[in-house]
Amino acid sequence: MLTASPELVYVDEPFNLYHHLLFQPTIFDHWFTYVLPENEQRYFKYLQTAIEAKFNLVLDANTIKTGRDRQRLLQTYLQSLKKRWTGARPLVKDPIALFSAEWLANTFNMDVVLTIRHPAAFAYSLKRANWTHDFSHFLAQPLLMRDYLHPFAAQISEYAASEKDIIDQAALLWKLIHYRVSMYQVHHSNWIFVRHEDLSRDPIAQFAKLFQQLNIAFSLDIQATIADYSRPDEAIAANPQLGFSKRDSRAIITSWKSGLSPSEIERIRHQVGDVASSFYSEQDW
Repeated sequence: MLTASPELVYVDEPFNLYHHLLFQPTIFDHWFTYVLPENEQRYFKYLQTAIEAKFNLVLDANTIKTGRDRQRLLQTYLQSLKKRWTGARPLVKDPIALFSAEWLANTFNMDVVLTIRHPAAFAYSLKRANWTHDFSHFLAQPLLMRDYLHPFAAQISEYAASEKDIIDQAALLWKLIHYRVSMYQVHHSNWIFVRHEDLSRDPIAQFAKLFQQLNIAFSLDIQATIADYSRPDEAIAANPQLGFSKRDSRAIITSWKSGLSPSEIERIRHQVGDVASSFYSEQDW
């Protein structure tokens, strides 16, 4: 939605293991790679190309299978070039870069927006997509375990040793991510933290605030785009230039309540524990 503005150009998930940048295979070996000054030499040039290069093209070999996929990619690429030529700021959308956010912000002088989502909604999205996570990718990063995830070392080791139910995986993954987010909130008062539910409940007002915080003009055209892509609509249409599909934003807020069983919701709530209480109240469950 931010890249509905001509002032921003979209850079899609450079930390994703399946993406290729300028036909150069990704250099990342692990999901949620933790970049910091101690290991930045390996990653800097690749990420500088992704973020600052004049010509940027991200390819996902898993999704480019048809002529329509190629057409969508070309449209997105040409729109990206057009924006680059006009001096647009790059907007890097990458949840997988979460643990590297400090380094990215310091290295590339980034404004940081962190979107927080309800743990049950997060788990439901993973369940629907059947996305599992290999927790050995955390253990394979000793710097990440040393700096942030050591309080959860035993549980991460357990989940890495034997595959757990997707609901349990989602709960632990949410907990690890948002434990770090809670630390960011303490140490980075200049960063922007916004709940997905608040954006979805009142898109125009909440995005107006976000655009103002980022010093981006909030035109009538942008407002119309946000309204169009968040109102109830039976015809779900994709926009290759913006990189997303239309959603009934209000319905998304509580769709997990019908998509998960009561026992699944209770398991998630029990596992995320005190970390969730930093972001959500009893009423949010």
